[in-house]
Amino acid sequence: MDLKTATAIRRLRLVSAPEAISFLLLLVCSVLKRTTDFNAVPVMGMVHGVLFILYVIFWADAWNRTKWSAKTAALYFVLSVLPAGGFFAERKLRREAEDAVIASRARQEGAVKA
Repeated sequence: MDLKTATAIRRLRLVSAPEAISFLLLLVCSVLKRTTDFNAVPVMGMVHGVLFILYVIFWADAWNRTKWSAKTAALYFVLSVLPAGGFFAERKLRREAEDAVIASRARQEGAVKA
């Protein structure tokens, strides 16, 4: 995996958890708006909107660079629209990045020994 691909995966991974947190907070704010006088929906809506747009941009970049199958790319997109899906996306992306690093090191060691 080249540096740009690893960076694309890292960016997507780093924005996935905050996006999930903002989605959950937006849901809480929506309930509070309906049940109390507290109304933070406009602020949380904007924060979540910005994080979601960043997630989609980083998702498209990662899909383009990693050449994921349509099924894998769809899975990461669906995880972005589920309330806690970003946490699962972050975990899967971390494993994918670690596997890529292990494979890259194995290729380098094979080239050095040969």
